Amino acid sequence: MPNAAEIIHEAESLPVEDRTLVVDSLLRTLNPPDPEIDKKWAAVAKSRLEDLRSGRVTPVPGEQVFAKIRQRFAI
Repeated sequence: MPNAAEIIHEAESLPVEDRTLVVDSLLRTLNPPDPEIDKKWAAVAKSRLEDLRSGRVTPVPGEQVFAKIRQRFAI
């Protein structure tokens, strides 16, 4: 059986889509999904989408958000 370093080396050679699948699968073994939590997150996402579509909230460009984070945590 290959050791962890060998498995990692092999996984690094996979296409990005396959690496994503491997990572997701491994993370699910550490923190299995909870259908109830998934339902709650889906409800939050739906509510936020409705807020955006209705104009109740204004979207902020990602670049602006990350710039603010960088400023806030700059040393």
